[in-house]
Amino acid sequence: MSLLAAATEGPTFHPPTIWDFFPPVIAFEGTPFALTRIHLAQILATVILILVFWLGSRRMRLVPGRFQSLVEMGFGFVRGNVAHDLLGRKDGERFLPILMTIFFMILFMNLTGIIPGVNIAGTSIIAVPLLLAIISYGTFIYAGVKKSPKGFVKNSLFPSGIPVFLQWFVAILEFLSTFIIRPVTLTLRLLMNMIVGHLMLVLFFSATQFFVFGLSGWWSALGVFTGAFGLAFTLFEVLVAVLQAYIFAVLTAVYIQLAVADEH
Repeated sequence: MSLLAAATEGPTFHPPTIWDFFPPVIAFEGTPFALTRIHLAQILATVILILVFWLGSRRMRLVPGRFQSLVEMGFGFVRGNVAHDLLGRKDGERFLPILMTIFFMILFMNLTGIIPGVNIAGTSIIAVPLLLAIISYGTFIYAGVKKSPKGFVKNSLFPSGIPVFLQWFVAILEFLSTFIIRPVTLTLRLLMNMIVGHLMLVLFFSATQFFVFGLSGWWSALGVFTGAFGLAFTLFEVLVAVLQAYIFAVLTAVYIQLAVADEH
């Protein structure tokens, strides 16, 4: 029996589409508080994040236990490898709360994409990446204006050493790069990575279900391979979740560093 003939007789395989990211309302439909599966993923990530840090810091000990050590390791990673390395100790401590919030919020919302029964990242719709990009952009503007109230915009648009006849051309490019492209790229980088990861997982595991339960027979061997790829890609998604949180926090710190640099 050919694959085409078998597919027409049994269950058919429908590849994932962009409509997977517009799930139906599952609670409070018709109200401003309507909830979908993605909203529940975001709520779950927030609750777990608050619970983890509350449990890890409520009874601080001089000699920390395993759980406290794990929480302190996370704090230390952001403080040392993002805030202090890029901003120095003084400015690093000043902007540490916003960098810490961005990193762990993205990390926990990304990881909901691999939780069984949830299987979608809280950052896979544009609202969350866009909100965080606006916060990052607003912090950058605040840091620059605070450092140099009169010269921040001028120095951002007109770098020193540019020939006079190129200054306005460079100013237009700098305006687009600094004030338009930065928040857009921050948003899209995070959003697209999580969307692609979700679609790949759906594709692998949907193919596994199709080959094993839809076609059965010797096609099940192919389903084993797609299932194995799905499990491997799940582990890869953990790496992507951490990496995207780190990149977003690092870029925010870099933008702040550019804003508070001496030339501003």
